[in-house]
Amino acid sequence: MRYTDWGERAARWSGIRSETVDVHGNKVHYLVTDQARTTDGPVHVLVSNPANSASNWLDVLAALRPHVHAIAVDLPGTIAGHTMLPNRRAASIETNTLFLRDFIDALELDRVVVHGWSAGGMIALLFADQAPERVAALVLVVPALPPPLTDREARTCQRIGRAGLAIVAPVARVLLRVSARRILALSQRQLADPASIGRSRWNAGGDMTRMSPEITGVMRDEMSAVEPTRMGNLVTVYASVLSLMLVRRRPVLDAMRRVAAPTLLLWGDEDRICPRASIDDWTGQRSDWNLVVLHGVGHAPPIEVPGDYARTVIDWCETGRDR
Repeated sequence: MRYTDWGERAARWSGIRSETVDVHGNKVHYLVTDQARTTDGPVHVLVSNPANSASNWLDVLAALRPHVHAIAVDLPGTIAGHTMLPNRRAASIETNTLFLRDFIDALELDRVVVHGWSAGGMIALLFADQAPERVAALVLVVPALPPPLTDREARTCQRIGRAGLAIVAPVARVLLRVSARRILALSQRQLADPASIGRSRWNAGGDMTRMSPEITGVMRDEMSAVEPTRMGNLVTVYASVLSLMLVRRRPVLDAMRRVAAPTLLLWGDEDRICPRASIDDWTGQRSDWNLVVLHGVGHAPPIEVPGDYARTVIDWCETGRDR
């Protein structure tokens, strides 16, 4: 779904438009705000979980627009987005990290504030570590990062995790191929009744009835257009995430230790995917990271509380980043 001006879809999205840019021969779709006023600061680049589309950021883009110039990118392998997948491996976290650098280069951006949501948080962190000269600040939104493990737990994950993922991933692809239409139909029913998400065994916490009707409508329209064959991309994405969280943890742990950009960590206290124990572990390692807890929020702050999200980021950028 693309609009020259998303104000055609909802008045408050006026000034947000769909654009494409060529990245190594692949047409990449992104959403970009018009500059409502002259801004000298860095562009904000918003990165979702690789399985989700840039449209999940629409309400945040609208709230950021009066303050900063912002872009939300469709990563390769998105289920409902418009950036095509060159090959199956391109949906992995590490490949998406390289892609993010190429995308920012293609737009000729200098220094950026990178927002990473969920697995997008891991991509943002790795990018900030690999290209520190490009990142003015880092916003990690309920990020998928390695949880605290004992030495014994870490050894167990290393010993059995690689083989386990190698066995599970092909099976999961077959299961998704068989059940893709049923899963897509379920997502449509849940989006028609967001309260039902909270009753699902897969709910990620928070209150999804807070989603704006406009965002819900876009998500329903996008999911209705998803080709079932694209659901297999989920396996590549989540196998990559789990591997870097539990099996091949060292690259992410090293990045967490080294990253130099001022960092804001946003967490919802009702998040059922990213537990408080992980938050405490990460802030224990990096006491310089600024933690903001969003009360009554789950794993989807950008669609549950986009206004609070944007205000928190802008306030931090303007007053809190140097503290």
